[in-house]
Amino acid sequence: MINKTALVMALVMPSMLFAQEARELGAHQHGHSALNIAIEGTRIALELEAPGADIVGFEYEAQTAEDRAKLDVAVAELSKPLALFVLPDAAGCTVVSSSAGLVDGHHEEGEDHAHDDHAEKEGAQHTEFHAEYLLDCADPTAIDRIEFAFFEVFPNAQEVEVQMISETGSQAFEVERADPVLDLSGLI
Repeated sequence: MINKTALVMALVMPSMLFAQEARELGAHQHGHSALNIAIEGTRIALELEAPGADIVGFEYEAQTAEDRAKLDVAVAELSKPLALFVLPDAAGCTVVSSSAGLVDGHHEEGEDHAHDDHAEKEGAQHTEFHAEYLLDCADPTAIDRIEFAFFEVFPNAQEVEVQMISETGSQAFEVERADPVLDLSGLI
């Protein structure tokens, strides 16, 4: 029997890698996060990437106890996928696994920027959060929407670019703070 989790990841990885490459080629933008979703059978795999400025309000390396406390709180919040991305109760979803953390990155000289709120110098640091989740849902067909409580938890976040792959195909969406519900009627 084929391991369904491995199958889900095999199906979604090319899409996620393409999305990652596209994001890397574009300008870094505060307020914009990315969520990849793969649905296969009763399993749902999610991958979230979000700029540090959106999650904790800064992108520099934590320097004070207050900064480190903000990072700890953020990782704890990001470790609760069903509190950030609310699915209908009828779907009966539970968390199988959850991991969240901080990824440090440095810009190369000459990289494009879509903002001016930090020193423009070689090696300017941009911190990003990364989270991966695996859910098991008793009835995934009951998922007709996802409510993005993510925006309530992280007030600096403005938009989430969503890419989803399921048995019905692949779709791309934009979910904004002003309209934090993703309508998935008929797509799962």
